[in-house]
Amino acid sequence: MKPRQQRMLAVGLAVVGLAIATALTLRAFQDNMMFFVTVTDVVAGEYPADKNFRIGGLVVDGSIERVQESLEVSFRVTDMRCEMPVSYTGVLPDLFREGQGVVAHGMIDDTSGVFVANKILAKHDENYMAPEVAESMAAHIDEQMGQAASGSEECNYS
Repeated sequence: MKPRQQRMLAVGLAVVGLAIATALTLRAFQDNMMFFVTVTDVVAGEYPADKNFRIGGLVVDGSIERVQESLEVSFRVTDMRCEMPVSYTGVLPDLFREGQGVVAHGMIDDTSGVFVANKILAKHDENYMAPEVAESMAAHIDEQMGQAASGSEECNYS
């Protein structure tokens, strides 16, 4: 083989190797990507089945229930339009409390319709809320103002 052919072969193999590495990296990102879904969309059944996703909103006042002598806790999350029951087993963040913003990672239990969280994130100061949660809540507040004028309501609080 001539030196020029050897260089071309090396460049070709490098390009193929880079393409394979890029494809594997993108595949890993796709498998590990976690989507944010509003509570209203989850109640409407529009969520990724059999995959983890995130929901967020405010913890409904009076909804936190703890199991005695256990790390199990259940509560409800609202996006100011719909509410969703959430179940979590583990240590909650220090800032977790009623009326505060929260993002839960997990999936829906198809038999009970409860969002089973494997990770809970609470907002870290009084002025911060996850951008997705803030946008969702603002949209639903605007929508509620329009519905209040027309008198219609679409969400079934479960």
